[in-house]
Amino acid sequence: MFTTFFFIRYFCHLKKGILYIVLSGLAFMLVNIMVKILGTDNWIRESLDLQKYHAPQLVLARSIVSFILSAYMVKKAKLPFFGNNKKWLLIRGFAGVIALSLFFFTLNTLPLALASILQYLSPIFTVIFAVLVLKERVFKLQWLFIFVAFMGIVILGYSNLVGHLNFDMTWFTLGLVSAFFSAIAYVAIVKLKPTDKPITIVLYFPMIATPIMFVWCMFDYVWPRGLEWLFLLGVGIFTQIAQLFMTRALHQSDTSVIVPFQYLGAIYAFLIGLFMFDEKLSFILDLALALIVLSILGNALVRHFLLKKERT
Repeated sequence: MFTTFFFIRYFCHLKKGILYIVLSGLAFMLVNIMVKILGTDNWIRESLDLQKYHAPQLVLARSIVSFILSAYMVKKAKLPFFGNNKKWLLIRGFAGVIALSLFFFTLNTLPLALASILQYLSPIFTVIFAVLVLKERVFKLQWLFIFVAFMGIVILGYSNLVGHLNFDMTWFTLGLVSAFFSAIAYVAIVKLKPTDKPITIVLYFPMIATPIMFVWCMFDYVWPRGLEWLFLLGVGIFTQIAQLFMTRALHQSDTSVIVPFQYLGAIYAFLIGLFMFDEKLSFILDLALALIVLSILGNALVRHFLLKKERT
């Protein structure tokens, strides 16, 4: 948590987008915690006497809440309900549904730390797509910092895999697929910047996800009770907050500057996994965290100063 506030204070004057992506990461982590509690066998769920939920129902709960909030905000702002650039809105919606559904499955089958590691590989794909699709310029030195961040993620994963975690190639592969589609969704958000407002972009995910997950849940549904309603509502509300912050972040600055800050989520995941879900970590953790933090700082600072130098 100290790391988060340090980044907020240090970079607030540099880029609003960085602040938004950090806050988005915190909101997404709260969602991940609630999904992990409801979807797995853990001491928190057992102590609160909560039922166990499968991934599709958790995605459905998140989608219903998000759709209601988004539709209200779109109507209140008097925006076109179906947006303007429907092609990229649909791409963003379908890519987001695939990415989140697979991620929720990995959260329910893998430890929080490992599932988050796989998801946070998405910035690697995003920066590549930014070059190929968005034609954004990425300095050579930035690729070095992205590689360093990737190595930090690899070290984190490897240190757990050789420790107390069992490697499952199936869920590992699905985690990579989730990261790939997350990157497509991020690129779509940037493509939509000139044509659609953030809330319209956010609306398309629940608009597509709700009917798909409703049909899926017809065959496997758990009726919520008591405190479970608050958890399910929380999944929807905090996802909405996270999505809005993420969309605003990607509309504030270049993708290559913003997305590496998502790697902070890997740090949150390991700390929460350690203290809440008893995920044991190796001694090499400090090295991996240092690599990730340094890569985030290096990527943002190098791009900022190089662009500033070019303008002068």
